[in-house]
Order: sequence, then structure tokens, then C-alpha cells
Amino acid sequence: MASATRGPALTTAAVLFGILAVSNLLKPFQLGGEQTGFVFLGERLSGTANTILGPLFGLYLAVYAAGIWRLRPWALPVGCAYAAYVLVNLLLFNVRMPPPPDAGAGWKIFGLTYATVALGVSLGTCWLLAVRRGDLR
Repeated sequence: MASATRGPALTTAAVLFGILAVSNLLKPFQLGGEQTGFVFLGERLSGTANTILGPLFGLYLAVYAAGIWRLRPWALPVGCAYAAYVLVNLLLFNVRMPPPPDAGAGWKIFGLTYATVALGVSLGTCWLLAVRRGDLR
């Protein structure tokens, strides 16, 4: 009996979510300065909240990456829940942390690019898992 392979798209997604997991696990150390705090429901965290939620989301994403890598059926609902969180987080971030009044076009281009990639990867992976539902084992 032949087993299904992930293919390049799901393999890439698993690796990207693994990297994102490591990034979130490192949030408490704020290696890039104060702007590297975990963003939860549109608010950049610091202190104890950052120390707890950053690694928790890192673990969540590590489990998700492993589920994609191993083509587990539970990866689909985990991924869809994460994609919904990304959408809500982006919307709330724009409400709670609007760009400064003097922000130029570069700020808007960055924000639009970031949102496109974040939603594209999270929703796209969810869609790929749904399309490959029969291969999940």
C-alpha cells in the first residue's frame, strides 16, 4: 500500500510554520528589541503576557507544522482555527495600532504585503489540507 506524499506546497507550509513556531518560542527574549513582542488579538504584548502567550502559540504552531508534515487529519481543523485567528488578529491590529499620521506609502505597502502573505499562507494551507483530506492519515 503506497502512502501519499506531502508534495512541495505542504512541505513548504510545514517548514514555514515550523520557523514561525521557533520565532514565537523566542518572543520572550525580544531579540529584535521591544517591537518583537507577540501580537495577540491586535495588541503587541510585553512582560508576563508576552512570556506566556508567545511560547504557547509557538507550541501550537510546532504541533501544527508536525501535523502537516505527517499528514495528520487533525492538522486541518488546527490550521483552519489558526487561519481564523490570523484574520482576526490582522483586523484588530489595524484598529488598535493604526499607522502614524506621517506614515508614507511604504508603510501601507508593507502592511498590505504582510497581510497578503499572512492570510495567503494560513488560508492557503488550510485549503490545501482540505483538498488533500483523503490523503490525511
